Amino acid sequence: MIWKKDLQPLLFWGCIALLLGASLFYGLSAESMRHSLLKSEGKIDSGSLVTLARVIDGDSVIVVQEGQQPAALRILGIKAFDANIEKDVVAPYGQAVVDTLNRLMANQPARVLLHTPPRDRHGRYLGTLYIHDQDIGLHLVKEGLVMVYTAYPFPALSLYLHEQELARAGRRGLWANEEVAARALALIREWQGRNRE
Repeated sequence: MIWKKDLQPLLFWGCIALLLGASLFYGLSAESMRHSLLKSEGKIDSGSLVTLARVIDGDSVIVVQEGQQPAALRILGIKAFDANIEKDVVAPYGQAVVDTLNRLMANQPARVLLHTPPRDRHGRYLGTLYIHDQDIGLHLVKEGLVMVYTAYPFPALSLYLHEQELARAGRRGLWANEEVAARALALIREWQGRNRE
């Protein structure tokens, strides 16, 4: 009987160590897969038509230009909340952006206009997507699904900011939830602070 009592803490801590190791392994594997997707080898030419291969998150997609390999594209000027943070009040808003991108871009060619420079530090293309002359990023801002990402200036910044204020005043999307809106405003202030440095 004494032996069993001595063994119980060892078994408990052994199980804890095993679970932590498995979590670390799967977490690193998922992050590695995400980075490999972001550093895709495909090519995108500015002005070309692309089709959606996969939505990575609310502001990054994998698109394919005809005759090319898939390429990662960061949608210029927007930032979405993470859809994958369990039990976080912002996760449903991140998922809503993913769902909207899937719905808008499914079986629809999109024209891509690349930014200057055309790639970010992660190797993703930076650009604006248009479907039937509709700016997808601006549409997401108008619906209150994303925030305007002001950390890096872009040509349509003032238009995006105007539409964000209208969405906020109209309490659309994330702006309808006080806690989520407060988190969004904190991020926006942080990005503005970076611009002043």
